[in-house]
Amino acid sequence: MIVFDLECRTNGHRFEGWFGSSDDFAEQQARGLIACPMCNSADVARAISAPNIGRKSNQHTEPARQTVLPAAPAPAPAPAPAAHANTPLPPQAVAALKAIAKIQAEALKTSTWVGKRFADNARAMHYGETDAAPIHGEATPQEAQALHEEGVSIAPILFPIAPPKDLN
Repeated sequence: MIVFDLECRTNGHRFEGWFGSSDDFAEQQARGLIACPMCNSADVARAISAPNIGRKSNQHTEPARQTVLPAAPAPAPAPAPAAHANTPLPPQAVAALKAIAKIQAEALKTSTWVGKRFADNARAMHYGETDAAPIHGEATPQEAQALHEEGVSIAPILFPIAPPKDLN
């Protein structure tokens, strides 16, 4: 593979193109298969670029000096998403999260904390070895996957909770 720096002659956009050989580039250019990814112009040519020359093993390891060519103007930035980090959530999202938190809190009032024994207890209830009852606890991703594959109905707790100190 060979990488060429390419330039759109219409708008001056610069970009890279990967080709099997110089002949592949020439053939694709002649067939009109190469276009600028920013403006879709087919008027594209190889840009001037510095060759990549490897050092000999007996050369010193001083930092290489590079010539920096002025870059083509950057395309206009994409429009920012509606919500940014550190900005308030829409009121509908806040209301939905509060409702979910309330439902979780109510469910946990009637559930028993089983800690790291969650997978074993859930499996025992699923197979009828113990009476079914609402429980919550801890499971590794591997344990949760195994329970799922066995058909044991489980769901993650959506909001973090502090486990009881005496039952960890």
